[in-house]
Amino acid sequence: MSPTPAPVPLSGPRFQTEPAELYREMRRDHGSVVPVVLDGDIPAFLVVGYRELHQVTGDPQLFSRDSDLWNQWDRIPDDWPLLPMIGRKQPSILYTVGERHRERAAMISDALEAVDPFELRSHAEKFADELIDAVCAKGETDIVGDYAALLPVRVLATLYGFSDEQGPGLVTALNDMINGRDGALDGQRHLAASMARLLADRKEAPANDVVSRMLADPSGFTDEEIAQDLMVMMAAGHQPTADWIGNSLRLMLTDDRFAASLFGGRHSVAEAMNEVLWEDTPTQNVAGRWASRDTQLGGRRIRTGDLVLLGLQGANSDPQVRTDSSALTGGNNAHFSFGHGEHRCPFPAQEVAEVIARTGIEVVLDRLPDIDLAVPAESLTRRPSPWLRGLDELPVTFTPVPVL
Repeated sequence: MSPTPAPVPLSGPRFQTEPAELYREMRRDHGSVVPVVLDGDIPAFLVVGYRELHQVTGDPQLFSRDSDLWNQWDRIPDDWPLLPMIGRKQPSILYTVGERHRERAAMISDALEAVDPFELRSHAEKFADELIDAVCAKGETDIVGDYAALLPVRVLATLYGFSDEQGPGLVTALNDMINGRDGALDGQRHLAASMARLLADRKEAPANDVVSRMLADPSGFTDEEIAQDLMVMMAAGHQPTADWIGNSLRLMLTDDRFAASLFGGRHSVAEAMNEVLWEDTPTQNVAGRWASRDTQLGGRRIRTGDLVLLGLQGANSDPQVRTDSSALTGGNNAHFSFGHGEHRCPFPAQEVAEVIARTGIEVVLDRLPDIDLAVPAESLTRRPSPWLRGLDELPVTFTPVPVL
């Protein structure tokens, strides 16, 4: 009788170097629900089956967002690096359930729905042009570090009501927080303090921005609840969108299927962006859901209070769904990259991310028409995170062009 395979550590270089192979091995050794261990040997389950993930995200009663249910809290130290991602008693929409969650989701959707799409695109173009202006005369740049990683948060900060000067500090704080390592808690504190100040300003002097609209919502949310939701929206809207830009440009620069799109094929920009959401999605794994009672999932026993992680990339590449992973997905958007069910990314937020990412890519192709990869494709490396998949850098060369 063969020994039971050991739980998989949810860390290590293979999440960066060969995630597709890693998810295949997980599925081979453990099936569609994989026992994993988090920092500090904390146990959890990672759902990598498409059907099983649909089941988990579609049943908010059985698989709850209420983190108080977790049966591991007595083992979690105060300085656990994943606390910004798996929080306790956080009054944000992420951990709210039932009717109160639906009211909060409506408040966020309404505040974002009111963003004028032309204004949004014009903000995105303005910041994109400024970032390209800073590098276009040099003939070379790191299009991730000097561009993609700076763009979404600048646009979001403007929609919220932050000044242009506050943008760069918010970028640093967010990236530290999301990477879940040494600077995570400091990043979270900087972001929280910035949000609190902006809320206080907008209570004194409302304006036509997302924060003012959320403060004016009649559902009676506290300032702290609104500040928490703004932090969640900024974190969820910035880094995955930055990685969506970087991963799409990498695909277009390295994959023959998209070579034509670099020379004016606008249709292919949308195709490349959709392909990334299936094959190289920025949000790989999400924490999480907690079982509200003992149950079975994918043939595995799940006990009350167990943490279930959403393996979005694992499910997207489930061979029962992607029978031919070499074929282009076309317009098929049945991927899990924006989640599913009651807690999925609100549609207006998804639309904001799409406009920022697509504008960001189109401005690069317009301004630097002969852009090319400056290093061998196989030498590109990823940030060390099992949660978000993005490039450390994407060095490119191009013919120097004048500043706009």
